[in-house]
Amino acid sequence: MAMKLLTEYNLFDVKPEEVEKSVVENNGAMILSGVLQKANTLNQNGRVYPLHILQREVNNYQKFIIETRALGTLDHEDTSVISLQKASHVIIEAKMENETVYGRLKVLNTTNGKDLQALVRDGIKLGISSRGVGSLKKEGDHYVVQDDYQLICFDFVSEPSTPGAFMMKEGKDISDEEIRILFDKTDRISRIVNDILSHRHI
Repeated sequence: MAMKLLTEYNLFDVKPEEVEKSVVENNGAMILSGVLQKANTLNQNGRVYPLHILQREVNNYQKFIIETRALGTLDHEDTSVISLQKASHVIIEAKMENETVYGRLKVLNTTNGKDLQALVRDGIKLGISSRGVGSLKKEGDHYVVQDDYQLICFDFVSEPSTPGAFMMKEGKDISDEEIRILFDKTDRISRIVNDILSHRHI
């Protein structure tokens, strides 16, 4: 099956008073917390992410968080590569609770990061959106994300879509070469180790 660039939206609810409190508590750094993604939930793109796949990807994403590589951008890019020039934030925590991925992120002092800070302070409603690569299988009236899915990042976007927002056209096809560039050798080894460890607990 063809690997595609897949993006999914969720409302990122930020209260201005909590934002300013976090800035004071974190020596001027803006730290935001909220829901990043949901498993087993039919979104407006007609897709469902099975719990075991999302849990696996959150586990694999920890390597990026530890190495301070869990960057995201302000608005999606039509590519599997994260542009440093467009980076606005870095994820500092991601964890699975039941069927929901919760996270904490630090807004950067980059150009896009400062734009994001201004949007948050002005109370603009934002969405948080995962960006990943994978294939889909049609089941009834919806599509299910398959086991080859790989999470890339979480971006801030202007519209949420789970549930109640606009449909987004299907992502472009992604080549094996793009995936090799995105995930280096140590990332792939880490994935294999995590997969082995997860099977030991079954």
